[in-house]
Amino acid sequence: MAKKIRVLIVDDSASVRQVMTQVLSADPEIEVMGVAADPFMAAKKIQEEIPDVITLDVEMPRMDGITFLRKLMTQRPIPVVMCSSLTEAGSETLMQALEAGAVDIILKPKIAAADHLAEAADAIRETVKGAASARLGNARRRVIASMGTSAKLTADVVLPPPTGRAMAKTTEMVVCVGASTGGTEALRELLVALPANTPGIVIVQHMPEKFTAAFAKRLNSLCEVEVKEAEHGDPVLRGHVLIAPGGKHMLLERQGARYVVAIKDGPLVSRHKPSVDVLFRSAARSAAANAMGVIMTGMGDDGARGMKEMHEAGAFTVAQDEETSVVFGMPKEAIAHGGVDRTVSLDQIAREILGADKRR
Repeated sequence: MAKKIRVLIVDDSASVRQVMTQVLSADPEIEVMGVAADPFMAAKKIQEEIPDVITLDVEMPRMDGITFLRKLMTQRPIPVVMCSSLTEAGSETLMQALEAGAVDIILKPKIAAADHLAEAADAIRETVKGAASARLGNARRRVIASMGTSAKLTADVVLPPPTGRAMAKTTEMVVCVGASTGGTEALRELLVALPANTPGIVIVQHMPEKFTAAFAKRLNSLCEVEVKEAEHGDPVLRGHVLIAPGGKHMLLERQGARYVVAIKDGPLVSRHKPSVDVLFRSAARSAAANAMGVIMTGMGDDGARGMKEMHEAGAFTVAQDEETSVVFGMPKEAIAHGGVDRTVSLDQIAREILGADKRR
């Protein structure tokens, strides 16, 4: 029998600990090895047994989750998934958590809403599984560089396939990017390396509703390109980056001689909303050879089919390599589907984008 993924749940709410235990234990591949009401109790349990993944609340007594995360990453890096309620105010804090080394974010289930819990359960389990296979070397180095090594961990809209040819190649290119687990930091590294005159970029990053606005705002403060959460009808312009809002699909559409994005509701596609497949398939239909596809770190296969359609429509496609991916699932699947022209390290993706633009 395959080894189960051992999870430690850290949350000051007894009801959340109970529900999370039920949700995770329902998966035969996951074992809840323990629960803790605060970071000090969690540290004691970690000293006794090392979990494969920790789900960590943000606001807790005695020590907040972000402080504990930073201490943990400098002493004994373990994949951590931050667990938070759906709030605008908390989104900025969770951005800090991702920068501090958290692998991903999940939303606390609404205890009284059985329908919501059933819908969220699969996503919670998949997020934990993705975290279990995450590579943490880069995250640990980032945290140590920012705070030193003195910290101690102590116990004190599904689209049909393309049916025809898109408008002939123009002088403008649109770059379509998909990412998931580990993608928030990978996207930061990519976008800060791009100059202000970069071709227009549209991004799907698997992230809960409301958090994408804070993510876009933080990136905008760091980059030469302008970054914003996409709104329905936004044009895709050179020097601008549009990030799909959490909980909505984003499609690329052609309006005359320009591209715009459409933001639409709909069912989960490839288990996600927003879905990379939805964006990539729309790009195959609307942009074809005018598009470039980039698939980055993430668990699962979202984007693999859509990237193959982009490739077949004439788009240039690039995948992030295994060595620099936190989780190599999405790039690996895209490569296996035959939709990838080139596989490169994270620090080479910006060069590929600029090179493709120059060749045009």
